[in-house]
Amino acid sequence: MIGEIVLADENETRKFARRLSPFLGEGDVLALDGDLGAGKTAFSRALINAFPATEGAEQTEEVPSPTFTLVQIYDRAEKQVWHFDLYRLEDPEEAYELGIEEAFSEGISLIEWPDRLGFLMPRGHLKVKLSYGEGETARVLKLVGGPKWRERLSPLFS
Repeated sequence: MIGEIVLADENETRKFARRLSPFLGEGDVLALDGDLGAGKTAFSRALINAFPATEGAEQTEEVPSPTFTLVQIYDRAEKQVWHFDLYRLEDPEEAYELGIEEAFSEGISLIEWPDRLGFLMPRGHLKVKLSYGEGETARVLKLVGGPKWRERLSPLFS
């Protein structure tokens, strides 16, 4: 495990997302793991809006859950963020139709329900585990990744 942080509410989730965003770049894949309602979409929304907007666009963009569309793509200043919700995916190979290969090579991928991706989940991804904390709005966020992620993200927990 790289680190763990207790987030008292959605405002603290947004703050952590702003701190995490500068460490992410093209080709990064974040596997968002947690029960229904644990905050995967709230975290994604906060992270997407933590990246600077493209010129002429609103800094804070509405980020709906891609439950029915399965994927939403956000063009941010110099990054493209792909937000996947794979809850309704029946076969991992259906992800090819969503452009998952392009997302993995050219953007930052946020994947809710990553277990649905099976063998297509790339090695070297960062697992973001969200669970309920003490109190109605509190969440516990754990980051789990290999040595490269530990080295890259160590400033977040020092």
